[in-house]
Amino acid sequence: MDLFLENDTDPNTLSFVAELNEASDQKLKTPEFEQDRDRIKSMIEREDRLIVPSRRGPWLFDYHRTKDNPLGIWRRLPADLEPRSNAPWETVLDLDAYCQTEGKRWIYSGAITCPFEPTRVLLVLSDGGSDLLRLVEFDTERKAFVEGGFDTPVARSHASWLSRDEIAYFGSIDEESATRSGWPRVGRRLKRGQKPQDAEIYFAAGKDDVYGSAFSISPLFWGGKENERPIEVFAIGHEIGKASAHLRDAEGKIRRLDLPVEIDYSINHSHILWRAKTAERFPVGSLVLQPITPFAAEQLGEPRILFAPKDGQSIAQFSLLKTWAIFIVSDRMVPQVFLLDLTKPGAEPQQLPLPPELQTVSFRLLDADLTLGEEILTVIGQGFLLPYSTYRLDLRDHDRQPELVHTGTAPAYFDPGGMTSELLEATSEDGTKVPYHIVLPKTWTKGKLPVLMYGYGGFASPLAPYYSGNNGLWLEKGGAYVQAYIRGGGELGPDWHYSAKGHQRHKAFEDFVAVARDLVQRVYTKPSRIACTGGSNGGLLTAVMLTRYPQDFGAVWTRVPVIDMSRFHVFPAGRAWMDEYGNPDDPADLEYMLGYSPLHQVKPASEASYPPVYVESSSNDDRVHPSHARRFAKRLIDQGHQPLFHEYGSGGHGGAGDSGEQAARAAMGYSFLRQTIMQP
Repeated sequence: MDLFLENDTDPNTLSFVAELNEASDQKLKTPEFEQDRDRIKSMIEREDRLIVPSRRGPWLFDYHRTKDNPLGIWRRLPADLEPRSNAPWETVLDLDAYCQTEGKRWIYSGAITCPFEPTRVLLVLSDGGSDLLRLVEFDTERKAFVEGGFDTPVARSHASWLSRDEIAYFGSIDEESATRSGWPRVGRRLKRGQKPQDAEIYFAAGKDDVYGSAFSISPLFWGGKENERPIEVFAIGHEIGKASAHLRDAEGKIRRLDLPVEIDYSINHSHILWRAKTAERFPVGSLVLQPITPFAAEQLGEPRILFAPKDGQSIAQFSLLKTWAIFIVSDRMVPQVFLLDLTKPGAEPQQLPLPPELQTVSFRLLDADLTLGEEILTVIGQGFLLPYSTYRLDLRDHDRQPELVHTGTAPAYFDPGGMTSELLEATSEDGTKVPYHIVLPKTWTKGKLPVLMYGYGGFASPLAPYYSGNNGLWLEKGGAYVQAYIRGGGELGPDWHYSAKGHQRHKAFEDFVAVARDLVQRVYTKPSRIACTGGSNGGLLTAVMLTRYPQDFGAVWTRVPVIDMSRFHVFPAGRAWMDEYGNPDDPADLEYMLGYSPLHQVKPASEASYPPVYVESSSNDDRVHPSHARRFAKRLIDQGHQPLFHEYGSGGHGGAGDSGEQAARAAMGYSFLRQTIMQP
């Protein structure tokens, strides 16, 4: 048995990983690898990049990696200056220097701003890129950690400010504080200098839930006084994608809002905006505005549908601000932005004109916390061949028609001249039309085009066009990039996800291979020139392509993959995935999952010829345990195949790290592609 590979400290595990790492280094670390690594690193560290800052008090903040600071610096600029690369930025925190002082690798993962004193934050530091976080109080005015301030244990955790001196802290600091999935379930009112285990319990989800969380909406949000009662919001994640929302009422009791559990939502001091994932109350995919206070109910009345999607439409992003609702619709993969003025009873959503060349649009607040200032949004637009641009959307004046004001465009990381992007459709095995984008290089030979396919297809996570220097590097080499919008994802709404859950999982796999076959049918390429890649659930997808459809691919690059469908739930994080995949302890579920489980579907080399495969993982991945990748590589070897395998010592599930580490990881994959589907 290969279960010893689940033990990270077993000498046999360490020897196995070291031996395979050395082999992949010898094979993939070529002079071309070094060139790609150096170029990707330089793209990450570019000084002329477009800056998308966050405002706290009188300052704009930006996190930036440089050649001298590969882990990054956090810096600030007076808010009345333009956030350009040549502006007089001041370093607030040098993460490289801090890590050297600490003797530990911390990865910057954001900051939680105090709404009562916006220059105070909780810095979120990841332990080596893992899901384990340390929250430590930092004074951005003094540019120093607060002596005697909040400093939480390294654990899966999150927090929000309740007052200047108290936070709602959710941390998996012990078994009792964690759900069965290892995520935090117990929140505590943590005072500065207090140990979490000594703090008063604020809210708790159930042990069998996935997570618990809470935050308060300061009275400063609606123009009240700091000492007024805040709006306290509590959430319980029952499964991934299933949650209930709760509020504390005037009597101090926590009451659940009368809503379905299968929704996504955004909430402010008076309303909740939610998207229906089932037809329990409204048509699937509908976006619903509902009051949560008597005053709002008087203005709005009953809940009302703001948007009901038609065929090919879905909600891509939505949010409630103070006095506006904003949402983005994907209409057959084309973005549309809508605004609703909450100060005008009976108003209808209005579509905001967009530049027609944008393939994807998203938005974020300019202020780090909405309670700090005005309703000003940064809107970001981009495309596969279009560097991202930023626009300011100022919603402070309700008497003026909102409009986008262009504020900057990112530098181009590659020359798109002669390259094209097309939206096409493949037909899956059951007749379903599956959309996908193909991005073509400047020149290519019909029927011989090297193609890198990417997919995910799970947990309702939607993919959308994006600008990438790494993709540009591949396009410049003469390769094409394909992004497949297969079932299991959220690109075409909740039903697109549900149709590939549980015992319907095979439909996601059929969709993906249908796209590969459509590329051949359209005479773009041939199977030996198609590689596929994906991470996490996408790693499962690509590993299934290897074992189920080896004749349709010339190479498989699977990253941090879910591989053993009989044991994914023995690791805490995996227990949260049973609603998506099934329960391995249920005989019917197990039988179905074993039918596609990559580990169990590996055939001897005498019976099946597999394309070249590169398996990538991280030693400190605490979401998908690296034993999945290790055992897959060993099973392939034991059956007579010759996989390449590399387990990185840090980076966690998302491959975080300094700029050099991130660049090397990507360049290893491109080296694998160059030696496989790029060969004549």
